[in-house]
Amino acid sequence: MENDLKVRRAKADLTQADLADAVDVSRQTINAIEGGRYDPSLELAFRLAGYFDCSIEGIFDAPDD
Repeated sequence: MENDLKVRRAKADLTQADLADAVDVSRQTINAIEGGRYDPSLELAFRLAGYFDCSIEGIFDAPDD
């Protein structure tokens, strides 16, 4: 799933570890999401959207079928 998590994290001047701590996951999870290797659960997507005060769709863009 396409996402702009890395851009949002960089604009907020956060490390992957900082963001991981804020949303209660591992740094490796954030790395995998940013790299498009892992699609987060709906719960995690809501936590990330809440952290960045935006909609889930603001971060994640489902691929066109």
